[in-house]
Amino acid sequence: MNQPTRKRFSKSIIGAIAVTVLIAGCAEMSPTQKGTATGAGIGAGLGAIIGGTTGDGGGKRAAGGAVLGGAAGALIGNIWSTRMENQKRTMEQATQGTGVQVTQTADNRLKLEIPSDISFDTGRSDIKSNFRPVLDRFSSTLNENPATTVTIIGHTDNTGSDAINNPLSVDRAANTRDYVSSRGVASNRFSVSGRGSYEPIASNNDNAGRARNRRVEIYVAEAQR
Repeated sequence: MNQPTRKRFSKSIIGAIAVTVLIAGCAEMSPTQKGTATGAGIGAGLGAIIGGTTGDGGGKRAAGGAVLGGAAGALIGNIWSTRMENQKRTMEQATQGTGVQVTQTADNRLKLEIPSDISFDTGRSDIKSNFRPVLDRFSSTLNENPATTVTIIGHTDNTGSDAINNPLSVDRAANTRDYVSSRGVASNRFSVSGRGSYEPIASNNDNAGRARNRRVEIYVAEAQR
């Protein structure tokens, strides 16, 4: 590849990356639109790389590869985002009336917001009886959407020391995973971790705040292929 061609090739890649970064920050776009456009940007960059490094006429091949890669990436991004939006609606219907909120994160994952009245007791990691119906319904949505992965993060309030809270937060995440797995969801779809008391979402100065902090955060994402 000669010097002018190399410059055009580099500009194609940089342009595709820049577009992708700008898209990710667009608050006005729906998740499906973001997924489609982000996929197009990534696909264009990869298409430019492939096109520019194969055969003669690197500049033209880079441009052609960017167009084809962008189209393919847009299609994949749209399919991916649409599936996640469909699962969001399914999960909202399944958890209706439980107090669980289903939101979609900026990186197109689904997050389950668990209400404090079904959170964990102080110093305990066992699944409370009123949390089980929620997890039962959640398990059903996962079984209906096998091409997703689940991340569960456990948290505690600030009662006790790190030596107690850090493993306790992991136990809360692991027990949640084990319960859902017992409902037929493959255990290899899960990853679990604990954050101890380091990421509170409410004040630890009263019982209501501490109850909110004793929680698990559950994220659902499309499996990477």
